[in-house]
Amino acid sequence: MTLPVDIASQPVIAAPATAKRLEKLGIRRRFDLVLHLPLRYEDETHLYPISNAPYGQGVLVEGEVTQCEVQFRPRRQLVVQIEDGGGKLVLRFIHFYPSTQQQLAKGRRVRALGEVRRGFFGDEMVHPKIREVLAGDALADSLTPIYPTVNGLTQPVLRRLIHAELKAQPLPDTLPDEMRRSLMLLPFADAVSLLHRPGPEYSAAQLADGHLPAWQRLKFDELMAQQLSMRLAYRARRQGTAPVICGDGSLRKPMLAALPFALTAAQQKVLAEIDADLALPHPMNRLLQGDVGSGKTVVAAMAALSAIEAGFQVALMAPTEILAEQHYLKLSAWLAPLGITVAWLSGSLRKKARAAMAAQIASGEARLAVGTHALFQDDVQFSNLGLVIVDEQHRFGVGQRLALQQKGSEPHQLMMSATPIPRTLAMSFYADLDVSVIDELPPGRTPIVTKLINAARRDEVVSYVDKTCRDGHQVYWVCPLIEESETLQLQTAVDTHVVLSQELPQWGVGLVHGRMKAAEKAEVMARFAAGELQLLVATTVIEVGVDVPNASLMVIEHAERMGLAQLHQLRGRVGRGAAKSSCVLLFDGPLSQLAKARLKVIYENTDGFEIARQDLAIRGPGEFLGARQSGVPMLRFADLEADVELLEAARELAPQLLQRWPQYAAAHLARWLAGREHFLKA
Repeated sequence: MTLPVDIASQPVIAAPATAKRLEKLGIRRRFDLVLHLPLRYEDETHLYPISNAPYGQGVLVEGEVTQCEVQFRPRRQLVVQIEDGGGKLVLRFIHFYPSTQQQLAKGRRVRALGEVRRGFFGDEMVHPKIREVLAGDALADSLTPIYPTVNGLTQPVLRRLIHAELKAQPLPDTLPDEMRRSLMLLPFADAVSLLHRPGPEYSAAQLADGHLPAWQRLKFDELMAQQLSMRLAYRARRQGTAPVICGDGSLRKPMLAALPFALTAAQQKVLAEIDADLALPHPMNRLLQGDVGSGKTVVAAMAALSAIEAGFQVALMAPTEILAEQHYLKLSAWLAPLGITVAWLSGSLRKKARAAMAAQIASGEARLAVGTHALFQDDVQFSNLGLVIVDEQHRFGVGQRLALQQKGSEPHQLMMSATPIPRTLAMSFYADLDVSVIDELPPGRTPIVTKLINAARRDEVVSYVDKTCRDGHQVYWVCPLIEESETLQLQTAVDTHVVLSQELPQWGVGLVHGRMKAAEKAEVMARFAAGELQLLVATTVIEVGVDVPNASLMVIEHAERMGLAQLHQLRGRVGRGAAKSSCVLLFDGPLSQLAKARLKVIYENTDGFEIARQDLAIRGPGEFLGARQSGVPMLRFADLEADVELLEAARELAPQLLQRWPQYAAAHLARWLAGREHFLKA
């Protein structure tokens, strides 16, 4: 079975201006119109008498216009009164055109759809949807779908285009009957027809319920397309060829001997998994997960040494310059004594320095290249790239990761993340990856006590900072902005540095932010690490990669404005030594419901996986995943938490569909994923 070509690939037939607006909605193929489902529904099937119209819900009323005038107090507005013989209702329009006045001229008969509320002069509707009618005109025989749209694309135009496609397109099922019946799913054609054109027996509340059989079918199809695409991507990688990397230990052994600590059992376990992958002739695509401070960087260094021992180059890419720089400094300290040249590439390098680094990489002199997205620019060429390491990989776009991979023939890829991936997310968006987890913290790490304190008690916090410094420990003070913002009016790092320097003159107070020159940042960080500075005021640039065991207190201003992953990462900068450590979250009230939910989670939990699970529930996968989604099929309909049973069923049945019914699998992917398959390589 194959889908007709027009379903899979034929572009939308529309005027150029309309086509451009449709493209903004992600509608490029004719079949995309079929999958563009309503946001909600309006009920124009039932007419309420004005006197009995309920409050607090959308209702349809009809009446004759008895008054229509433009009023100028308290502001310019159009005020209209309609009557139906049993009651009166005011229609109020703050924004209106002359055509609206003409449509609502005295004596006209209109239907108004909106929410009735109590007004100063009686019941009213504000900005209702209006339509001129004649007495006795028939009501709609089904609910009216309201679609997601953009400026310039009206609901009537969208409805006409969508309903035309529903009539024109054959809607064959892309699930075999045996599988569909075992899951008790509606036929695809029945499901989309019901959602686009619901019968009069359905209410708007029923249609909004995700457990409606029609929605269940669409959600399952979407999840199945995702599972199929991930499995095909995984299969394609296993069929690719990559260099077999087997190090001889000539570099790894002396580095292990020089380290002031031994690898934990968890680090040794994941390193063995990585070594096994590198020794295979197809590309590794492994995600290395570990909570803050679990020791991912040293594992990455060991993997890099294996590749270097085998004669290959390694690239390590990080999303921000300060994180990339931290990696560069740490790896240089480890590898330089072994005679390994480490190159550094970032967007801020001067042209001459950049050219020198690029030459080292191209010649093969630099065995390891560390940098930001500058690593995958066209002018950077590798001599023999065998391994790509991507830190905080969820912050990079799919296109960026593809560009770096293409610097080598088909290099192995190790991705690292300190943002633990919840189970449902791993089952869906990361189903194509092999996953290693460092589930053990190095010995000597102390639990961190988290405190929530209102910013009005800031003086008490400053006293606590002073006591911490007197006890011989160091403190981070984190501010969310570098300089004053007129809109947010947040305390800035620059101002805070000045104020704290005045309030605590007996202590050395440093300042680090993202706009400082690399050398300046490095100098301040080095002084803090050496104990010359007791207090470091910083923006969130210190979120990742900073390791100062003597720092036992972190104060985070405006914590209510930060995400959970960021707060957890920041908190992980303390508790790296033997001293009891604390993290103070300063917040400004009143708090929104979202801010309360976030702060409650971070206060009650220290386990990164549990924080990530609750973060996913609060934010949804779109924000949680960041740029990875730009290539992977978006979940428009399914919800990873609410629809976990459908996800598990799709995960279990995807291999069967590929093996027993490959023609159905191909048709299903063409329907849901046409044109985006190349992104699955990332």
